Amino acid sequence: MSATVPEAAPAASGDETPERRFPTAPLFLSAPAVLLFAALVLIPLFLTALLSFNQFDYATGRTGGFTLEHYLSVLTDEYYLEIFLRTFRISALATVICVVIGVPEAYILSRMSNPWRSIFLLVILAPLLVSVVVRAFGWSMLLGPEGPVNAALMAFGIGRMRLLYTEGTVIVALVHVMLPFMVIPVWTSLQKLDPAVEQAALSFGASRGTAIVRVVAPQILPGILSGSLIVFGLSASAFAIPGLLGGRRLKMVATVVYDQYLSDLNWPMGAAVAALLLIANLIVMLTYHRLVEGHYRRRLG
Repeated sequence: MSATVPEAAPAASGDETPERRFPTAPLFLSAPAVLLFAALVLIPLFLTALLSFNQFDYATGRTGGFTLEHYLSVLTDEYYLEIFLRTFRISALATVICVVIGVPEAYILSRMSNPWRSIFLLVILAPLLVSVVVRAFGWSMLLGPEGPVNAALMAFGIGRMRLLYTEGTVIVALVHVMLPFMVIPVWTSLQKLDPAVEQAALSFGASRGTAIVRVVAPQILPGILSGSLIVFGLSASAFAIPGLLGGRRLKMVATVVYDQYLSDLNWPMGAAVAALLLIANLIVMLTYHRLVEGHYRRRLG
């Protein structure tokens, strides 16, 4: 004679989870953020995309109608293609330099003890408290023909050099501005890493460099990936530094958009250039994310 298993009593209404009692609560809670994102990001992007397809009359300055002329002009003109290549070349170099400098800096910062960690973290974040325009003017004074750098070169007998309005100056200034955006994500990843993992590698005979490269670095790849994407995206769309330190000859995409909007008053062309910059940025960043994420999964399973 088999014993029957009593059926489970229905759950009391007081035991229901908040999700079951209020199934639409997540929608209502996220609605303000979604509306704000749509109002500040999606709607302006949509209007810019619509504007980029408008015709433009230089004689009257009027816009209207539908055309693909602006996109075809940008994609077939060597002038615009050179500016896009220069923009992504400078952004990529700035990102690589930020990785080379920022990752060791974040590692040293994570191994410091208080109060030195707090002091150096404040030093790293201090540039963010100063306007980008002020920092760009500071670099222009430092590297100008009569600036301290050229004065030192003259004192050593090297001679005055043309430092402003070059790609190197723009890259140096971008690294100065973007470095905190690389250090903080990597430092956050290192905070989540158990120091015993590195100590275990050292106890098995690995050198300090081997432990960092083969044990620590693969586990902080998400932080390096996040920092790289932030630095590259901000560098590719930077305006103040290329505009002030690059001059009129060394143009980047953001300065071209500025010229089309405020100098030529060709808003549809400026919108088309801005839309193509966004698309190219997304393609480069998504490809890079896919490659680094795939490498991270292969290394750590």
